[in-house]
Amino acid sequence: MSEFFDKLIQRASLRPRTIVLPEGSDDRILDAAAKILELGCAKLILLGDVQSIQEALSQRGADPANLEIIDPINDSRLKEFAEAFYELRKDKGLTPENAAGIVTDEIYFGTLLVKLGHADGLVAGACHSSANTIRPALQIIKSFQGMRTISSTFFMCMDNETYLFSDCAIVQIPTASQLCDITIETIKTGFLFGIEPRVALLSYSTKGSGSGEGVDRVARGTDRAKERAFALFGAAVPVDGELQFDAAFVPSVARLKCPDSELKGSANVFIFPDLASGNICYKAVQRLAGAEAFGPVLQGLAKPVNDLSRGCDDHDIIGTVAITAIQAAQ
Repeated sequence: MSEFFDKLIQRASLRPRTIVLPEGSDDRILDAAAKILELGCAKLILLGDVQSIQEALSQRGADPANLEIIDPINDSRLKEFAEAFYELRKDKGLTPENAAGIVTDEIYFGTLLVKLGHADGLVAGACHSSANTIRPALQIIKSFQGMRTISSTFFMCMDNETYLFSDCAIVQIPTASQLCDITIETIKTGFLFGIEPRVALLSYSTKGSGSGEGVDRVARGTDRAKERAFALFGAAVPVDGELQFDAAFVPSVARLKCPDSELKGSANVFIFPDLASGNICYKAVQRLAGAEAFGPVLQGLAKPVNDLSRGCDDHDIIGTVAITAIQAAQ
């Protein structure tokens, strides 16, 4: 376990928040729930068959009385939730009948628990695709007022170092403006979790060594991000691009390829030019280098909802629950 993970648990335990785990029948979720109860880093709501979850928790040495278990199909609030969902989506063509059916889905039901104030955040994705986990949040929770771009970041932990990789889950091919938004939101995430951001916008080119639409887009995004970051954070946050990864991360390479870069090969926040490169890179680093990967942590939502990789284990779930609780506490 990384130092970052230990700090997450300690901080989340100071102000435990109520987090919904909709996939309550998954063994990894149950293993994580039992450990979370022991750690005290969050209060939990599990969704699924009540008796089965109670028995599974008891087998793991956890007291089911210490958390809330809800069967969405039999919950007394279904009518209220269906009406609320219909009001949110009626302009999109949703009918009351369709709303009544959709809200029995555990992800939609859990997201409505958060929206209507019955919980502080949600973590799912152990056995649902990212699209099926994130779509209800975009439809129900929606963005902060004025937020233009919903994005995501991964906390990549290796030994005592933690890096942020963005965006690896949401925006397929971000425009220059969206790259700027992703950069600013990732900087905010870094500060929230005690990371002093040093930001590189990545490309296959370093300072014009390559050419193409992708290079131009990252260069424009960098210019906008530099301007906004300086206006918001002053000189405390170095931002540079377009940079190849080695020029952003290796001081000796930076001296050769971009000697005038203020990062000088010390970046710890990496903004990827598109979803493909970001997603591939985080999985490669996780599997080849043995990094802990927590996320995708969503940025820009009005309330925290976070996704899990379907390849996650109970450790990943615990860390993501702690991250979600910390976000909710803010």
